[in-house]
Amino acid sequence: MKEYFECVIFCLLHLKGKEGEVPFLLPDDDGGFTDRAATLQALNAAFLIVLSGRRHRRYERAHRFLEKTVAATDEWTDLARFYVEGIERITDEITSVCERDPEFAASLMALYTWVSDDRNLDDEKETAEHFWAVFCPEAADIYSWKRMRVEALRKKRTVRIVARNPEPITDPAREMLFTANALVTLPSAARPHDGVSLSEELQSELSRIIGEPQRYWYDHPIEIGVAPEKNEVLYGLRGLNEAIEFEKVRGNVSEGMKLSCVLSASVTHTGLQSVVKWYIEEECRKYSGFENLDVYVFTEAETHTIISKILAPAAKRYLQRSDAETILDVLGVDGEYGRHYSFLKAIAAFWKVFIDPAIKGTFKIDLDQVFPQERLVKEGGASAFEHFMTPLWGARGIDESGEPLDLGMIAGSLVNERDIYLSLYTPDVPFPNRMPKAEELIFFSTLPQALSTEAEMMTRYNTPEIDGWNTALQRVHVTGGTNGILVKTLRQHRPFTPSFISRAEDQAYVMTAFFGSNVRLAYIHKDGLIMRHDKEAFAQEAIDAAYGGKLIGDYVRTLLFSAYARVISEDIAKVKEIVDPFTGCFIARVPVTIAYLRFSLRAMSFFGEEDDDKAEDFIRTGARRIEETIGYSTGGSESQLALQYESERRGWNLYYDVLDAVEEAIERGDDCALALRTMAQDIIDECRIRV
Repeated sequence: MKEYFECVIFCLLHLKGKEGEVPFLLPDDDGGFTDRAATLQALNAAFLIVLSGRRHRRYERAHRFLEKTVAATDEWTDLARFYVEGIERITDEITSVCERDPEFAASLMALYTWVSDDRNLDDEKETAEHFWAVFCPEAADIYSWKRMRVEALRKKRTVRIVARNPEPITDPAREMLFTANALVTLPSAARPHDGVSLSEELQSELSRIIGEPQRYWYDHPIEIGVAPEKNEVLYGLRGLNEAIEFEKVRGNVSEGMKLSCVLSASVTHTGLQSVVKWYIEEECRKYSGFENLDVYVFTEAETHTIISKILAPAAKRYLQRSDAETILDVLGVDGEYGRHYSFLKAIAAFWKVFIDPAIKGTFKIDLDQVFPQERLVKEGGASAFEHFMTPLWGARGIDESGEPLDLGMIAGSLVNERDIYLSLYTPDVPFPNRMPKAEELIFFSTLPQALSTEAEMMTRYNTPEIDGWNTALQRVHVTGGTNGILVKTLRQHRPFTPSFISRAEDQAYVMTAFFGSNVRLAYIHKDGLIMRHDKEAFAQEAIDAAYGGKLIGDYVRTLLFSAYARVISEDIAKVKEIVDPFTGCFIARVPVTIAYLRFSLRAMSFFGEEDDDKAEDFIRTGARRIEETIGYSTGGSESQLALQYESERRGWNLYYDVLDAVEEAIERGDDCALALRTMAQDIIDECRIRV
């Protein structure tokens, strides 16, 4: 099948009219380039040319150029090796999958047959469908059968309710812990404090930290000293505060009541752990507007204190585990996004045992999102807190295939700030009305994302088929903010997002609980629970700056999710049956091929835009991250990824075992447990910001 694949790539590189197509730059002889951008462009082009086989008139020159650059042992050697090894990896992957997957082989043969006839290529839509059948089958047929696909997915997600929650949330402000994540970094060298005045003490500490090496990288962290209108922490907390004020006027929250909100502060430099709470506290004091909130800030330092002072001693006393401190290191906030996401769920169980037994559930928001309360009431008939009181949250149901579900998780939806004037129920990811670009012939997640958004997030409980009482909808496609879980569900199923997950941490979370019990954990869709997404209204600069990193994160996501799904279950078909189309499109049959092709095609488009600096940063960063991820995720059950997953599973099981043991000891009046509870309350109180 190698020759069929080569023909497909040859055709892909020569499709007419595809945005981003540029001439393939190669040396005119066996020499090289003195220009950096030209060398990068040539390496990337040579990779694609060699993949397209000997039919390409520059194949021999491209092959020689790659081999010579690998052998040169200069600054380009590692990058050239990345491309050469990529050709080998792709060839091996395509051959292997064709041998064991007749359906894939047949799709590749059909694509080869289609592109071999130049007359077919004028039909852009059908050409795209043939490409997607091979590389992104989750996107196939959506353009042609959009309405039918929406209805079919909605039917698949429909759940028959067999038992509503007999003890639903009745007082959200008292019974719920709200959480959010703050990503924080040092001031930008270009605008050290953006005109914002920081205290002398804080500036002194920052000058010390600036010399530290950076340990973690995030898409668009808040720069200390950024102008208040660009500070997501201030924006999100003020929006939550206003939502509580609305609920007080509506009679859902008593006067004087404050909502508890936990912030995980993930920082790029270790030294920031000691100043980030200080910084947030300073900013909140200066700009006020948080009188309805008790905000607690946790850095990696605070989570380690909880482990060493509370959890590890409890494990040693009640479970006879002297190794607990190392194993419990899963509880933390610095690192990839999966780490803080798991913390922001798990902290609610800790809170219930040690801080407030009244806590029943937790709900995570993103700090660039707010509850548009007046619109919620006007268009949906209920405020945010009234949505949380539904007995569907925590109900039991039966899905379309007869599988029992625990609906102990809840998911709302988003509307973009620019679209809310139309309606709350305007999809934040609409169906595209254009033909795909070159890279999107390989992978076009926008289509299955739009399908899932329409079918799941936009469903309203106003029809006999889905009435929101006897029938409802389960959700698979969720967003990082606007979802929650009951504490009893958390402690029973013990879901978590592995700390190696860097994107879609929200969708990875529930996957760890797919096959752990006889009743599968699922999200209940709550129609009308909608948050307004305001990022484009106040942080477009951050979005633009994060563009390249987000693209690379998507390629890495395919590699990680494809390996992660195979660790969860050997039955990939079963996993895909649950999570298709959107989450499932990242669980690919040929993930290495997809990652390399998307990466190189996008790099080619950057050169086509004549943005050499962007292209160089993208290629260097992307090649490094893809190479590292392939090494980390390859090897099946013996891969680093698989071993890390199993280690973290043991850590989270121990975490919940400790909580169960301490809770039981507190109930019987055990002095040590009571002392641990007092110490835990002191630690948590130190995390509270004073405004």
